[in-house]
Amino acid sequence: MNSKLTITCLLIFMFVTTGKVMSSSDITLTEFPGLQQQMFVYRDTVKNVDGRFPGFSPWFMIYPDKPCNKEQAEALIRELGIDKYLSEYSATVSVVNPIGNSYDNAKDFDAYKELLNKLRVFTNLKIIGIGSGATFVNNTIANHAGAVAGIVSINGKSFGLKSVGASVPAFIAGANSKHVASSYIKRNEAVMQSKSGELAFYANEQEPLLQVVVSTDKQKSLKETFDDAWTHLLSKNYRFNNYKHTWYTGTSFDQYGPYQLEPYIMPDEWNVSRLAVEKDLLGTGTFLWYEFHPQAIQNAPKASVPLLLLLHGNNNDPRTQAETSGFIEVCAKENFMVAELEWQGNGYAPMGLDGIELVVYHLLETYPQLDPSRVYAEGLSAGSATATALGIRKSHLFAAVGGHSAGLIPNRYAFGYSLEALLNEATQKRSYVEMPYFSITGTDDETVPFPNQENWQENTFFHAWKTYQTMNGMAVTDQLDFNKYDLFGLELKDRQTLHTNKNISMETGSLYKGNVPLIKLVAVMDYGHWNFKPAAQLMWDYFKLFARNPETKELIYKP
Repeated sequence: MNSKLTITCLLIFMFVTTGKVMSSSDITLTEFPGLQQQMFVYRDTVKNVDGRFPGFSPWFMIYPDKPCNKEQAEALIRELGIDKYLSEYSATVSVVNPIGNSYDNAKDFDAYKELLNKLRVFTNLKIIGIGSGATFVNNTIANHAGAVAGIVSINGKSFGLKSVGASVPAFIAGANSKHVASSYIKRNEAVMQSKSGELAFYANEQEPLLQVVVSTDKQKSLKETFDDAWTHLLSKNYRFNNYKHTWYTGTSFDQYGPYQLEPYIMPDEWNVSRLAVEKDLLGTGTFLWYEFHPQAIQNAPKASVPLLLLLHGNNNDPRTQAETSGFIEVCAKENFMVAELEWQGNGYAPMGLDGIELVVYHLLETYPQLDPSRVYAEGLSAGSATATALGIRKSHLFAAVGGHSAGLIPNRYAFGYSLEALLNEATQKRSYVEMPYFSITGTDDETVPFPNQENWQENTFFHAWKTYQTMNGMAVTDQLDFNKYDLFGLELKDRQTLHTNKNISMETGSLYKGNVPLIKLVAVMDYGHWNFKPAAQLMWDYFKLFARNPETKELIYKP
């Protein structure tokens, strides 16, 4: 396995807690160095326990009607009301002046490209144009908006978007709003969805996140207009690119094509409450975890609600999986509880596998509606390796486990276990214990590579599949044969190609023991090292086929 898992694998979002709460008077802009144009920027650094995951937090980039000095830029941010969003969403705000006294489409667009190349990693870029700044955005940036999560145009003009180019969510307001919006509607292939007062809503039928919202109220203040834009458009999605590379390694302008649109989780809007819990269960220090409770489960009958644990990647922020895996969206639809654990510590006590088990017992005791026969675990990268280990070590506790972007690491001790120890335990349990296992990864993952002809002997995924074959009493694959079996290197049943509205497909198949698909494999084609949100429903559909008798610990399969 590539050693980057413990060094590079998502080390960039370590969690820091603080009780500080920012007020609007705390905003002090600084000038971003080394740019052609003058840009003032403020980055919120408050990552309090009640805040949001900063990795995909919004970057509000404002193009003003005319050049601003630092004080004018700060006043504009407050006039828009953006300051109130910065702390809660760990956001960034900047004001970008034109190079000259007015916007020059060619020069200012070159400066915009240079800015994105300097940033390298950005995932939730929100472009706000006002007056002549909106006109520049509509006629220049909007024609190259494959990396932009949303555009707000206020009192701008449009001379028509080009007939080709990436689509982009847009909120159009003020003078000329209907004319400006028509170009975005056409580009997005959006159709009318509804009207509410002065607001009209359009969306692409294949990709609902690809919206255009039109406001015809010319009397609203900038703050009222921005609040509408946040509520109806900007809060709905983020955008990142994991195609043929991994997003956090960075890209240059248009290097990998249009970015993916993904839902930005807004639990309250989905009737899901979030609770941050700090508790010492082992006497070794305080644990931290986050709970997500759909409203429908709060008064559910005893032992009727499944529980899913999420485990973040190596030294990630403990909200990583909740906000980027897709499982909060799924739990809102399917009514199960989710808990994401700060299993490594990072300012809290590390849990270890025993601590994770104690958290489960605490949750089952605290919430009688939870079903002890339907407890599941899933993780990303190092969290995937840990979930994979839990399925073997704590097989009495879980009905199924799965993981994204890692399996079991050979030849060294990592994350509280060694492959040799797990394989010995799997061998001892062989034919006595069965554990369903869901394994998913991107085929272009450079951090933890997908199995191939050259790397399969020491490949983390191959060792996970083999260890689960061993414990489940299945025929054990000693070597992968890519000449005989394409992509996965072993014979799978139920092979399918699943197409998504992200222009990314998944290849799937299963390994059976009798009539039970005890191992399900998924390859996300041309995808790097990260979660793929559409796979969350696929994993959950697999998990819910299984339960475990709380008394006998036997696996129950309900196709």
